[in-house]
Amino acid sequence: MTTQRTEPAQNADERTMLEGWLDYHRATLALKCEGLTDEQLRTAPVAPSELSLMGLVRHMAEVERSWFRRVFADEDAGPIYYGEADPDGEFHPGEADTWEDAYETWQAEIAAARRNAAGHSLDERSRSRHHSHSEPCSLRWIYTHMIEEYARHNGHADLIREAIDGATGE
Repeated sequence: MTTQRTEPAQNADERTMLEGWLDYHRATLALKCEGLTDEQLRTAPVAPSELSLMGLVRHMAEVERSWFRRVFADEDAGPIYYGEADPDGEFHPGEADTWEDAYETWQAEIAAARRNAAGHSLDERSRSRHHSHSEPCSLRWIYTHMIEEYARHNGHADLIREAIDGATGE
């Protein structure tokens, strides 16, 4: 698999730019994972952190699901990887967890996010609210938050990947 990544045009309209930067950061995380084994992707090489590349991908699947399905569309979409026994379960992939499964789940959540946002204005308010917010938020806010979330975790992914095999770069 070779991930293609493209920056949005510098003169794009707001919607195209927000969607473009979100896709850019999604692709960046995928690039950070390319060429590694399942074992390497499950490795948390920067002690004392428990972060691994597979854990970050699983986390972002949960984040996509939370904001675009639960909050924006008010879908009854339960957690994928975490639960009462392990509230941070997405960050704890076990030996049976594979990149193929994590990647497919993440891509399915991205596809659901795109479907749920399609046809809605950036000013449209979510049908529900996030547990940490007192009121619904706009789709614009969700896009901006998702870009921030990916950008922050892509910084983590940079450090993790470098610690695994020395690979650096964008």
